[in-house]
Amino acid sequence: MKVFPRRAAVPLDLWGRLAEQAVSEIGILVFSGLFLPEQVPQLVRLLKEKAHEGVNIRILLGDPDSEAVSNRGAEEGIGESMASKIRNVLAFYRPLQGVAGVNVKFHSTTLYNSIYRFDGEMLVNTHAYGFPAAHAPVLHLRRLSSGELFDTYADSFDRVWSSGKPVW
Repeated sequence: MKVFPRRAAVPLDLWGRLAEQAVSEIGILVFSGLFLPEQVPQLVRLLKEKAHEGVNIRILLGDPDSEAVSNRGAEEGIGESMASKIRNVLAFYRPLQGVAGVNVKFHSTTLYNSIYRFDGEMLVNTHAYGFPAAHAPVLHLRRLSSGELFDTYADSFDRVWSSGKPVW
């Protein structure tokens, strides 16, 4: 496990490398995650390619009309901007609409962590009350046969996925 003090400390090439190396699964659980397609411009193209190669792509975005998103915006002091960021990120992901193997859902859960899963590795952006996710630590986890930490976050992702509603 490696810990980065802030999301900006995660090397940009790490995001791309993890996505490029995935062979079975890519999962993104965020409220907006707008930084990702903005800072990794090849992301949408790469997700399409990966889906065509048989990689299961699951993206969970906060429901912009949910109480959870409204609360998070208030807690971070940005108000309705959180919902706007979610609507903005949908414009980036629109080319994924209808691509076999790509599923995008809205969730209305309290988001304790943003989770970015790439097969047996994941980046977990912890959240701290009153701070934007960009200012909180990120854990780089690898699935280990003797550990439970990775599976805890993987299970959390799956629980939110099971309650999500399709965006398109």
